[in-house]
Amino acid sequence: MSENRTNGLRRGARIAGIGAAAAVAFGLFSTGAANADVFVPLPDGQKLGPDGVVITRTGEHATVSPSLADNGSGRTVWVSGNAIADVPNAPIGKVGPYNGATNAPGTEGSSTHGASAVTTGYIVGCQVNIGSDAISAGVSGSINLTGGTLGGSIGLKLGPGQVAFVQIDSKDITKPGTYSVEYQDAEIQIQNCAGYAQARAITVVEVIGDHYSKTTLYGQPFSIG
Repeated sequence: MSENRTNGLRRGARIAGIGAAAAVAFGLFSTGAANADVFVPLPDGQKLGPDGVVITRTGEHATVSPSLADNGSGRTVWVSGNAIADVPNAPIGKVGPYNGATNAPGTEGSSTHGASAVTTGYIVGCQVNIGSDAISAGVSGSINLTGGTLGGSIGLKLGPGQVAFVQIDSKDITKPGTYSVEYQDAEIQIQNCAGYAQARAITVVEVIGDHYSKTTLYGQPFSIG
């Protein structure tokens, strides 16, 4: 094979390689950056409470997706994490009826229903920066308990300025010990929110008995688009 032919083959290979790279780049760009999922890593946290209570959250992260309808008012977030409650001095309890007038859980999953409990979930707001002011306002008014399980999707319809509490899971504490609530890709769908949306993890440990206490650990707020 002549040297000219060899050089021609090499040039042809280089051109083919450039063409393949261009095709790959075009394929990536054609998907549209606006339609890509966004992975949000979130920091660990810890809160010390009275009588030896310690709440720890580890491995928290979220994946945010835009609405398939591409209408700007809907988005979906998958949340994961592990909430651990150390309650070395919790009294031995027995799960009984709730103490509320409607025999239902209280705000943010609190209960005082015969046993202590650890509850974890998310505060979600539409056009609200979820700081201490928004949390205080929501607890006294607009935050309602929305049930949800790890195996299903939790749907919310939020208008501007509205805040809701989404319960991911809860465990009764019937004796002293360490209790863990771990969740993986729990799905929360937000609809009707034309503006920006935020979410923030919240874990509550309620210890009943003569030395009643309620310890709350908040996570870092993050954008849902």
